[in-house]
Amino acid sequence: MKYFDKNAWIYLDGRFVKADTAGIDLFSQSVHYGLSAIEGIRAYNTHNGTRLFKAEQHYDRLHRSCEEVGIDFQWDTDVLVDKTYELLDRNNLRSAYVRPLVTTGRNMYLTPAADASIVITAWEWGPFLGTDLIRTTLSPYRRPSPLSVPMAAKVAGQYISSILATTEATKRGFDEAILLDHDGYVAQASSNNLFIEKNAILYTPALGHIFPGITRQAVIELAGIFNISVVEKQLTTDELKAADSAFLTGTATGIVGISTVDDVKFPEEWSDTLGATIQRAYKNLTLEKENYEVII
Repeated sequence: MKYFDKNAWIYLDGRFVKADTAGIDLFSQSVHYGLSAIEGIRAYNTHNGTRLFKAEQHYDRLHRSCEEVGIDFQWDTDVLVDKTYELLDRNNLRSAYVRPLVTTGRNMYLTPAADASIVITAWEWGPFLGTDLIRTTLSPYRRPSPLSVPMAAKVAGQYISSILATTEATKRGFDEAILLDHDGYVAQASSNNLFIEKNAILYTPALGHIFPGITRQAVIELAGIFNISVVEKQLTTDELKAADSAFLTGTATGIVGISTVDDVKFPEEWSDTLGATIQRAYKNLTLEKENYEVII
């Protein structure tokens, strides 16, 4: 996939520059040790114009992620939101994926660098896992322990296990991997949160060993609007495979239904599931077809 051409703009440390001229510091901690913080934000082409979905929440989380791992963060959320809209306009993007990235400066010691840099890029990108039901598999790789890395921090180094899990899963013919936590409970997919439905109740792994996704929280709040019960708890692999249905949530993915886990097919027709109801409501929310924002 081509993410930019010679005409693409990016936002880099307070100014807009052409993407192919930005360069890279080969002595930065981000290159050598993977110490950087990232975010993912969706822009949707709505009847009200281009809209970033929950951009303030994403930039606030980027700030918190940096604080969690000792990266200096000196940027204002409102300014970053404004610059993101300008970036989309400069690139003539109406529906896009936005990737803010905070990198660290030069320091070969295993302590945070004194300086940091921010870059915001954007490109056209459809739903990360498509729109059809997907086939998943339990991965031999596991989520990092919360005793080794902050679970709430969206830092680049955490995605190594996700890349390994996805690569292993796709080699075996699956669309996505589901990882367990270090205690052997179901955690999440490689970069998405997981929900299952059983007896008209939604269950999702509890916080602590998973990434607290913004889309995950939006789903919980939408479920409340529809009087759908959501239980956050530790889930076993047996509970996952005995579910009536299941789906994944994430900014890049949106909401996508799961057809199978390994050789187990979920019995309920997707169109009849609670996940499908939430999926339709979430789409309306992001496209501003329904004014859920007064509630969420």
